[in-house]
Amino acid sequence: MPELMRLRADHAPAVMAFELANRSYFAASVSDRGDDFFDQFTDRYDALLAEQEAGVCAFYVLLAEDGSVFGRFNLYDMEDGTAGLGYRVAERVAGRGVATATVRELCRTASASHGLLTLRAAASHDNAASQKVLAKAGFVPVGPAAPADLGGRSGTWYQCDLRP
Repeated sequence: MPELMRLRADHAPAVMAFELANRSYFAASVSDRGDDFFDQFTDRYDALLAEQEAGVCAFYVLLAEDGSVFGRFNLYDMEDGTAGLGYRVAERVAGRGVATATVRELCRTASASHGLLTLRAAASHDNAASQKVLAKAGFVPVGPAAPADLGGRSGTWYQCDLRP
């Protein structure tokens, strides 16, 4: 059974393998991270861990039983009870409800462990899968997302109220 865990230093090799294996799949629906991301992976990964340690963000990985990464789920810009949500799942588990179930789990974790009251997420107009995941997880559209918010694509901001 997959397990959602806070990102740790020892997850780096599995995260890098996940990003490389799914690069072209992700690029079909979200902006490509670019070669610099992979060339500077260690420095960027260390910076993520530092942001997490500072309490600005909380990064999670969904790990398969063999330790490989099924997905990444991030809470970013945590401030005043609100955070952004970003996620990506491996092509091999896409379309099986993994993203929806994990986003729901992360919503519970965001409230219980991080004291968050509201999550916001943007999905591009051409990313129907993310729009569906967000809707199934309880997010509602709240306004347009500019291309600057979505790596050059236009879309919609969604929001989820985490209060019981």
